[in-house]
Amino acid sequence: MRAVIQRVTEASCKVDGKITGAITDGFLVLLGIEDADTHEDLDWLAQKIVNMRVFGDENGLMNKGLADIDGNILLISQFTLFASTKKGNRPGFTRAARPDKAIPLYESMIKQLSSLLNKEVQTGIFGADMKISLVNDGPVTISIDTKNKE
Repeated sequence: MRAVIQRVTEASCKVDGKITGAITDGFLVLLGIEDADTHEDLDWLAQKIVNMRVFGDENGLMNKGLADIDGNILLISQFTLFASTKKGNRPGFTRAARPDKAIPLYESMIKQLSSLLNKEVQTGIFGADMKISLVNDGPVTISIDTKNKE
């Protein structure tokens, strides 16, 4: 799994002009799932996301996590995180998991993050043409890959 985590003051997702998810203060998480991903990857990544300390403390240092600020998550599925640009100029996406594998893992990630946060995680719609709006705070953007644990 790959995640791009953006610290935001606000973020929202629209599909066909309707808001499917919106948050203030927290993380916009773009999640890519590949065929090799397992529930172990999901558990590890969910813990990393929820416990990541990138919010400012009273000294302006990044020492606080989502729980400390009562933060939120907007989770968006994004197969393009597994784009291969090795050949030519048109990216290939063969590493990205097909929907029959990706959808159950995506839905499990929603449940896991909600459980760890003790609140509902906002989402987009898997496979839809989504319009994402955000105000990146900082900017702080962190990319994580479960295969190399960084």
